[in-house]
Formats: sequence, structure tokens, C-alpha cells
Amino acid sequence: MRWPMMIRRIAVLSNIRLSRLLYPALFVMLTACATHEAPAPTPPARHAELSRRIPPDRVVDVAGVGAVPLRIWPARGPERAVILALHGFNDSRDAWERPAPALNAAGLGVVAPDLPGFGQTQARGGWVGTDMLRRTVSTLVTTIRREHPDVPLYIMGESMGGALAAVQAAQPDAPPVAGTILLAPALWDLDAGARLTTHLMAAMAPRWRLSGRELPVHVTAADDQLALARLYYDPLTLRDTSTTALAGLTDLMHQAAHASAHMHGPVLVIYGGCDQIVPAAAMARAWRHMPARTRLDYIPNGYHLLTRGRAGEKVTADITGWILHPERFLPSGGDAAAAAWMAEPPGHDAPLPILPGRMDAIAPR
Repeated sequence: MRWPMMIRRIAVLSNIRLSRLLYPALFVMLTACATHEAPAPTPPARHAELSRRIPPDRVVDVAGVGAVPLRIWPARGPERAVILALHGFNDSRDAWERPAPALNAAGLGVVAPDLPGFGQTQARGGWVGTDMLRRTVSTLVTTIRREHPDVPLYIMGESMGGALAAVQAAQPDAPPVAGTILLAPALWDLDAGARLTTHLMAAMAPRWRLSGRELPVHVTAADDQLALARLYYDPLTLRDTSTTALAGLTDLMHQAAHASAHMHGPVLVIYGGCDQIVPAAAMARAWRHMPARTRLDYIPNGYHLLTRGRAGEKVTADITGWILHPERFLPSGGDAAAAAWMAEPPGHDAPLPILPGRMDAIAPR
């Protein structure tokens, strides 16, 4: 096996098992692995629409961050609420293309930014830090509240965006919102050894990028191949990950796992039984420590990208129902399913794959 491939296979297994591996010899080799961001792939002609670039509807300037592009889906009819939607790691503002029309039909507007370091932002491919990510969210909350003064505002985050939303909801000085929605949030408290490893990798090889293609771990983020193909071919998607961003992500997940116990206000957390990215054991630990008023929603056939799989309509209906009728049971029956799932022994922690590099095998040809 070639050394670079061996190093990549070992290094990307950023979970609790990392602290048990020996890396000193590998770090010397990492310094020679500087690369550039992988170019966007071209889809086959019959699927050309998968690579369409949707221009931002608006750009907001955030102090210390710069221009943040927004994609906006306005509510149809009377506006009953606005949702600030935060995408996941290596994703972009396009993450909400699937659920947005259904939310709009229910009177819910959606405002989706490219978070700094992702999408079309100036820091694309890097990591600006949790504080700058939080500043971006706070600025957007303030802007939306000023422009929609009489409309409830919710923050919704998926995966990394869910971790960021959880950290935001735990801050005593955060701008108030009507509620927080966490979709498969990355509330994964990796041990100190794993976090130290990612930081050493970032320090010694800050420009090295991981694709995840050679991982001996086969996962899928959704059970809808068209949705995965759109993510893969979207020019705003990052197809590889810098060691710096990976280290920053582990820090954010660690902070979010602890912050989730101190979230303020109404919170809805949705997790899928087929999630192969955020381990069941990590989510169960986080659920056990969340405030008692937190609404837990379990979707047995839901994958990590909850709104982009076959269970997406069910998840979107739960989001809509919780916002408009919080006193009612969730339409999917997720309340009861969550209680039953928490009564069973949780699963085991698993490696964190880097997507969408792993999507090469499923992309349309």
C-alpha cells in the first residue's frame, strides 16, 4: 500500500479510537502532502442541472467575516414565521432546496446563508473559528428581526449547523429567538486524544486536504441518490477538507455537546435511526443531558441528511407542526418513537467520514 494512502486512511478516522493510534512518524510525511481544493466535477450531460449555481438573493456584510451570501425562500401567503437555516460541514446555502417549498407553503420563510469557510464565502475551505461563526449567526438574527419585527424567528441547523445552533442557544447574551431546531446535530464529544490529534495534524500540515475516498468505511448520508448527486455536483460544495477545518469541527462538536445541556428557549431535536454520520451513542448521551423541556423527535428510517432522504416530507411536517402547533404531538409520531429509542441501549461510536468525497460511487454517470 502506498504511504500517502495509508496515512489518509488512518488519519481521517477522527473518533475516540484516534487516541490509541501512534502518529509521530506520520506527521513528518503529512508536511509533504500540501494540496489545493479539488475542482468541481462535471455531471453527465443528461444530469447537467445537478451542477447549477443559484446566485445569492442577497449578501450581508458581517464584521470581521466579510460578505455572507444568502439564499432566500419567502413564505407564500401570510408570513407566520422565518427560519434562519444553517447548513452542515462542507455544504452550502443550497442545503435547503428540498424542504424550503413545503415550509413556504405553510407560511414559513427560509433564509439560508453560506456559513464562513463554506459555499461562496471568502474564507472557503478554511476555518474561521466558532466565535466568528457565532458572530455571523447573531448578525443575521439581528438583521432578520429588524426586517421582520412582528414575525417569530427560529434558528434551524443541520449537522455542523446544528452544533452551531446549540452553542448559540446556550449563550446568555444571544439575540432571543422563538425556538431552535436541530437536525442530526453534531453533538459528538470526542475524547481529548482525538481532538489533540486533529490539532497536531492541522499544525504540521495546515494545507493538507482529506477527501475520505480511501476510507475503509462505507456510509451514506441519505437514501435519495438524486439528492446526494446534487450535493456532490453542486459547485458550492466542498469535496475535500483541510486539516485546519477538521480540527475546528472537532472543537465545535466538543463545545456543542456540552452546551446542549444549557440551551435556552424551546428546542426541537430530530435524529434518524439510519444516521451513519453522527453515532447513536453520541446522540443518546446528548439527549440525556438536554433541558427537560427539549422536544425529542426520532425518525426510524431517517438518514443524516434528514430533509433530503425518503423520510424528508415526514421530517419537514414535524418541523412545521412544531412551529405552528407546539402543543400537539408531532405528525410523524416522533415523540413516542424518541421515548422508545431512549429506553433501548444506544449504539456505539463510529468513525466520522468526510463527505461528499465518499459519494463518487453513487454519483450518476
